[in-house]
Amino acid sequence: MPSSPYETLGVSRDATQKDIQSAYRKLAKKLHPDLNPGDKGAEERFKAVSAAYALLSDEEKRGKFDRGEIDETGAETAPRNFYRDYAGAGGTAGRYESAHGFQDFGDKDDIFSSFFSRRGRGQQSMRGQDSHFSMEIDLLEAVNGAKKQISLPGGGPALDLTIPPGTRDGQTLRLRGKGEPGHNGAAAGDALIDIRVRPHPLFQVDGEDVRYDIPISLSEAVLGGKIRVPTMDGAVNVTIPPHSNTGKVLRLKGKGMRKPGGGHGDAYVTLKITLAPHADPSLAAFVEGWAAGKAEDPRRNLGGNA
Repeated sequence: MPSSPYETLGVSRDATQKDIQSAYRKLAKKLHPDLNPGDKGAEERFKAVSAAYALLSDEEKRGKFDRGEIDETGAETAPRNFYRDYAGAGGTAGRYESAHGFQDFGDKDDIFSSFFSRRGRGQQSMRGQDSHFSMEIDLLEAVNGAKKQISLPGGGPALDLTIPPGTRDGQTLRLRGKGEPGHNGAAAGDALIDIRVRPHPLFQVDGEDVRYDIPISLSEAVLGGKIRVPTMDGAVNVTIPPHSNTGKVLRLKGKGMRKPGGGHGDAYVTLKITLAPHADPSLAAFVEGWAAGKAEDPRRNLGGNA
């Protein structure tokens, strides 16, 4: 039996949106296909985690799931009490509940006569209804644009969908004439696709800017130098100033999100000094000699008993 989206993300049913996003980011960093090339198990888990996040991050869909109106895939579920209530009425008389509230009926003949009378009145031309769908895309697809295909319920060929560069989370794209067919020669409705952008393991969107951490070596921090830094539209060369501490922020102008009126926001890169994974005896000996006789206290301003 499929796991609930709460179980998939490892959060409780009363989890906040912050809890849900934090759980998703943690799992996405661990399972992302780019970090696990060739691992089909990780790829399948990543898809399941992404689907769970898409449902729970949408408050409307989450509410429907909690009320049992949709399942973990987002598909609608049948009303639970309709057949029971009808059978309890003996199949001949009673009340039924529709989307328009309670209605009375006397017997089955009344139901069918009402049905056929409505059909008789519905022969005029009428534009088809719009169809609503949702699609989840990666952040880089949203930023740089992409070509996607979407399969609509009911079969038929997949539809080509262009993701414009600069698409934002929650934006709705329209495919004209791809909704429900019209009646008596009227035009078909449109397909409306709500876009959900998955959080990225590295880049964190902050309005029109993007923020992320970049590790640097001890020598790069002390001596400075040029390093290659990823951005959302490709890697760039960045100069690390000498004596750069952990927490220093570098601004990459124009490397953020696309602005609605043109141009781009900025990227803000926070440096994190990272030591080699294994101990280096020569480095330890050098630092020991360098530190001898020096009284520098980096915790002098903390106060208390530090």
